Amino acid sequence: MPGDVLDEPLVRAALDRAAEPRIAASGLARIVEEHPELAGVLVSDRLLLDAIVAIAAASRSLLTAILVDPGALAAIQDHDALRVERQPDEYSASASVTLRAPDPRAALRRWKRREIVRIAARDLLALADLPSVARELAAVADASLRVALDLASPQVPFVIIGMGKLGGRELNYASDVDVLFVHDGESADAERVARSVLHTMSAPTADGIVFRTDAALRPEGRSGAISRSIDAYESYWERWAQAWEFQALIKARPVAGDPELAKEFTARAEPYVWPDALDPDAIREIRSMKARTEALVRRRGLEDREVKRGWGGIRDIEFAAQLLQLVHGRHDHAIRSPTTLDALEQLAAGGYIAVRDAAKLGDAYVWLRTVEHRLQLVDEQQTHTLPDDPEERTLLARVLGFRDEPDRTALDAFNATHHAHQAVVRALHEKLFFAPLLDTLAGSGPLPPGAAEERLAAFGFRDAEQTRAALRELTDGLTRRSRVMQQLLAVILGWLSETPDPDLGLLQLRRLTEGYTRSATLARRFRETPIAARRACVVLGSSRVLGLALHRHPEFVDTLADDDALHATPNRVTLVEEGVDTLNWREDEAGRRAGLRRFKRRHLLRVGTRDLLHFAGVESVGEELSNIADACVEAALRSVEPPLPFAVVGVGRLGGCELSYASDIDVLFVYDGTGTTDFADAERTATRLVRAISESTTEGKTFRVDAGLRPEGRAGPLARSLDGYRAYYERWAQTWEFQALVKARFVAGDPELGRRFLSLVEPFVYRNPLPDEAVREIRLMKARIERERLPHGDDPQFHLKLGRGSLSDVEFTVQLLQLRYGAEIPEVRERSTLGALAALERHELIDPNDADHLAAAYRLCERARNYRYLLTGTPGDSLPVDSDESTKLGRMLGFVHRPQQALREEYRRVTRRARDVVERVFYGREGQPKA
Repeated sequence: MPGDVLDEPLVRAALDRAAEPRIAASGLARIVEEHPELAGVLVSDRLLLDAIVAIAAASRSLLTAILVDPGALAAIQDHDALRVERQPDEYSASASVTLRAPDPRAALRRWKRREIVRIAARDLLALADLPSVARELAAVADASLRVALDLASPQVPFVIIGMGKLGGRELNYASDVDVLFVHDGESADAERVARSVLHTMSAPTADGIVFRTDAALRPEGRSGAISRSIDAYESYWERWAQAWEFQALIKARPVAGDPELAKEFTARAEPYVWPDALDPDAIREIRSMKARTEALVRRRGLEDREVKRGWGGIRDIEFAAQLLQLVHGRHDHAIRSPTTLDALEQLAAGGYIAVRDAAKLGDAYVWLRTVEHRLQLVDEQQTHTLPDDPEERTLLARVLGFRDEPDRTALDAFNATHHAHQAVVRALHEKLFFAPLLDTLAGSGPLPPGAAEERLAAFGFRDAEQTRAALRELTDGLTRRSRVMQQLLAVILGWLSETPDPDLGLLQLRRLTEGYTRSATLARRFRETPIAARRACVVLGSSRVLGLALHRHPEFVDTLADDDALHATPNRVTLVEEGVDTLNWREDEAGRRAGLRRFKRRHLLRVGTRDLLHFAGVESVGEELSNIADACVEAALRSVEPPLPFAVVGVGRLGGCELSYASDIDVLFVYDGTGTTDFADAERTATRLVRAISESTTEGKTFRVDAGLRPEGRAGPLARSLDGYRAYYERWAQTWEFQALVKARFVAGDPELGRRFLSLVEPFVYRNPLPDEAVREIRLMKARIERERLPHGDDPQFHLKLGRGSLSDVEFTVQLLQLRYGAEIPEVRERSTLGALAALERHELIDPNDADHLAAAYRLCERARNYRYLLTGTPGDSLPVDSDESTKLGRMLGFVHRPQQALREEYRRVTRRARDVVERVFYGREGQPKA
């Protein structure tokens, strides 16, 4: 019987038209075998025949549904039902019949499956467009939730809020149904109801589920209460909600339950979704979250194959529409649709995006969602990834209507079409926010009055007039350079808007491009190497210091495109040779000083850029800056030509190879000689060296030199002989001076003399045993510093250097352990704080958890100090008091949600843990282990 039917001309023609005739024929034969009565019907009912053939070729799971359920077959035998979109109230009425069944939940599952079969047939036969299919799928979910709620029989006012694609009436075949549960009254019954609804919808059974239903978008996610009162929601929104949670509420739609409670929820949520003033950090937070998602897809190697979150995918379109809604929907109620295609039309009608761009995005959205539907129809699995296998992708192409042609295959046609839509989406996504804005600022754009300023502010550009002037200057004229900048600016503004200080970034970009030749060169570089342009934007929008340096060294833009160059770190020897060469060819002292400062600035730009772009961590930055300082000192010392053996010993942060950007360089000067003549020569050498490094010129200073740690401090001579140091350390030195020598390191000059000095001081520093009196002195000195040394005006609660659990706490703790154990275990004499801490941990002289807490506090405080200097150009040892500066610093350090508050909370967290370690290990106040 099945074979006879397959030979009928009408059936044979239908199979020939199928996406995969062999698969379709096999499926049709199985259906006829299971339902023999169809044999006579199919030869005369072309619509039914085409529906079965289409489903058989496209969906294994729906073919099975038709095989096992006569009701599913009946769903596609009704021509009128196939040709007309059912309305939500029709679905509700139809679903409610299941409540009267002996097993309502099983009946609901069957009803849902039959409706999906009918909708899929309409879809595959092109009897319904994508919006209609998505609406009907959402209506099926709505009706199912109403039945599930009726079965739960709530005893308190209760409402289900549809979120995500359900809320937007744009559901997929295999979408999760995202919901929030809201109640008024006793919470125990509300929890019972919510769990009953989830069980009805999602509990796995032999005949499947209704819909996977997820309440994870609720406050606090899966760890939060499953249902909340409106007051509880509002309390959460007020205090803890993140920007993405308000973004998600754009699509919130009541779908079942108490209508009055639903109205109240919507009214109470509105001012949080559409506030009077939009915090730019909210937009930044949402964009950052999307960037993290894209990075995850990239790491999985799915960037091109993921139709939802990949390059030029569905999420790009949804994200663009929602972001513009958040920016402009606060004051324009006409653009608040939760449905993506409707939102695009509304945004175009309001002038917020160009009509042609909205149309292109709409076409791409329909294409991408259709591809997604076809992927999910195969087995009704939640997949968004194009198959890698050519045969599977060819079948997908054919299900989508592509066929082999003389000049190209169906697969080639699909790939070309898909890539074209991806390219359009990504290109528009990158310029959508700023291209209309640029046109409007130029006087020819579509944005309504005030919208340009509103959009600028939302993306972090707070000075609209400065922005307008900068953009005018960057694009002024009819030259090729100005045309290139006009083409690039929409993307560049997007990159700048992601930086900690977009206004600063635009201002510094404007300065960087001053002058026609420089501007033309940079425009060409930016166009040819977008990665360099993007990285330049990060630098310009993060740091005044590096922005100025980049202005002086615009050729460095080429390096920004070279990952190998940014990973590379010139070693100390190379830097010393370069520093010496920099001075050798200059004849006058002023020229040598200026050259040294330019050398330092050029390498500071390299290190700072590596830091901001995350090519270098805290330890690497400290070491590289110290190597630069070594090179500057060595070059300057050679230029003053000392007449006797002379060495520079670094102490403090220079000695530890852990300089910060704003550090002084702490040094000791030692010479080999006797008598007054040698002393005078050494003193003159030291004085000239300090002047060569630290005097201000038109190029600035190289480093501030501090020789205050020398014997007798500032009252003593700048330089001493080896014998002079020995005599002082034997007779007069205090414990703190020996502690400072823990970091002593040869920096420049006569290497043999440097080695002899370090050998001389070693027995004074590392004594076995360390006297108890010395331990007491170190602890008393640390306690006195905590009481007395905090500078006036600095915030003691957030001090990065002297605060409880901050840098000095970590340094003192590590140094006390080094002094105690260094005589017996030379390996712990590491000069850097973190290196020494690691060595102490390796030798089990500190608990690993304690070491981790100290290291975390050190890294956070050091990065914060460094980034504050890069941001402002002004040294600072505490977190900024100024809210604006603190917010920018928080952004630089990677905090997105409420960056000022998040930075302070992180400071409290890590320093509190570190201080607990200091109390035990350094002060010995709370048991063992202690130093």
